[in-house]
Amino acid sequence: MSKIILLLAALFVGSLGLTQPISAQQGRANREAARSGTRIQRVIADSEAALAERMNANTVAVISGTPGGTYFRAASDMAFVLDDGDNLRILPILGKGAGQNAYDIRFLRGVDLGFLRTDTLDQLRQDKRLIRIDQHLVSIARLFNDELHVIAPREITDIRQLEGKKVSFDVKGSGTDSSGRAMFDGLGIKVEVVNMDQPAAMRLLQSGELTAAVSVAAKPVAVVASFEGSADRFHFLAVPYPEPLQRNYLPATLSHEDYPRLIREGESVNTISVGTLLACYDWPENTDRYRRVARFIDAFFSNIEEFSKPPRHPKWQEVNLEATVPGWKRFPAAQRWLDSHRDAPVSPASATVSAETRAEIERFFNERMQQLNIDPTLREGYFKDFLRWRMETTRKQR
Repeated sequence: MSKIILLLAALFVGSLGLTQPISAQQGRANREAARSGTRIQRVIADSEAALAERMNANTVAVISGTPGGTYFRAASDMAFVLDDGDNLRILPILGKGAGQNAYDIRFLRGVDLGFLRTDTLDQLRQDKRLIRIDQHLVSIARLFNDELHVIAPREITDIRQLEGKKVSFDVKGSGTDSSGRAMFDGLGIKVEVVNMDQPAAMRLLQSGELTAAVSVAAKPVAVVASFEGSADRFHFLAVPYPEPLQRNYLPATLSHEDYPRLIREGESVNTISVGTLLACYDWPENTDRYRRVARFIDAFFSNIEEFSKPPRHPKWQEVNLEATVPGWKRFPAAQRWLDSHRDAPVSPASATVSAETRAEIERFFNERMQQLNIDPTLREGYFKDFLRWRMETTRKQR
């Protein structure tokens, strides 16, 4: 019996000797697998971090305007034309318009650039909370003009009849709210200001609860062009161009071709316009935000001709990258691009015109510039306006 016990004990000890190496091997394998998993996770994390860094470094957020407005359409055009995978991505952001955009560019984290107006700085200087705002907001490029639209019943025949009446100026903080009210101040017309979105304003205009609706935007404005009120009931009010308006605004016209529902064929309406510009914060040159905006500028300026092709907004035809904006400093990267690309196109499409015609118009500008109070930096825009007018006139005569 004792021999059997000793034999079993020996077998048990032997089994311990056999199993110990197997357990040690399994432990080493588990530890190696854990280390490999950690290395894989670290590689994945590094790849994700690199991807996140690249996406953020190459994504430019553009604050624009309300749905259906020209600014959001223009920002969308930028995305369609300039998006280049991970190398550059344009992220349009719905905004309220030029008035609020200025504050968003200056203070809102994540906004790189946006659409402002040539009269924005004058309006911002009235906000006592802001310090040296003209040293913080800078221009990238002057774009196109936004026209003043004043829609009213035909019983209203003169814009001065709106004195004391209810007039809508889009939502508070919009470009219409800021520029439109400044334009009315320049006209010396005091109205009861109502702030609401444009579709709601159009409905109240039809019901008679509003006397007029105002829109300051690039023609044709979608919400105005689709207005269900006919030319028999509603029309655009003509806007005079007195001296107080001539510093910040330009004369303009609205035509039947722009708004066939509100302007009868062969007729046009005089109004005024304000310039739109693409602006950003004046980032220091050694920062990621500066480099991000500079990357956008190189792509935008290099591809400006692409914006003349359908289905891009027709207002891109007015752009001249070289045009300066009085009172606005240009972002250094934009100026350097222009200085180093003297032979590059600076507008989406250049209309063909003979050298004789060009010389004649230049002579007119030189002789009449002071007399007509023409800003020399806007001559190219006026020249393009002339070419468009000539094309439209020729088409009508055919």
